[in-house]
Amino acid sequence: MQSLQEDDPWSIAFSPAYARRAMQQLLEEPRLGRVWIIRDAAETIGYIVMSFDFSLEYGGRNAWIDEFFIQRNHRGKGIGTRTLEFFAEQAQALGVTAIHLEVNHGNPALELYRRMGYQDYHRYLMTKRLGTTL
Repeated sequence: MQSLQEDDPWSIAFSPAYARRAMQQLLEEPRLGRVWIIRDAAETIGYIVMSFDFSLEYGGRNAWIDEFFIQRNHRGKGIGTRTLEFFAEQAQALGVTAIHLEVNHGNPALELYRRMGYQDYHRYLMTKRLGTTL
């Protein structure tokens, strides 16, 4: 996660302790989502996180690509494409009707997402944090 933050920071300040608590909760409660480690042979090179929500607009249970990271020296080799295909297969098997993601403006992965069929609906993603502190 620290490498992701250095590469493409969250909109809020990164706190390892805060992230660790959230990850622990996700791992302990599968109804919240899933986490997959991305490997190249025996080397861990990244990860992808699925989190769930429910939407009337999109017909039921939805998944978010909450975090997706591949180490720089492993990019451009098709690993991202294969990971997104795997993610979609897993989502479908879990009864998901739509996958959403959020990407920072200027992120080079934007073109990968477009090639993989993700559409920009020209909406704002707005957030109000409730009673949480880093």
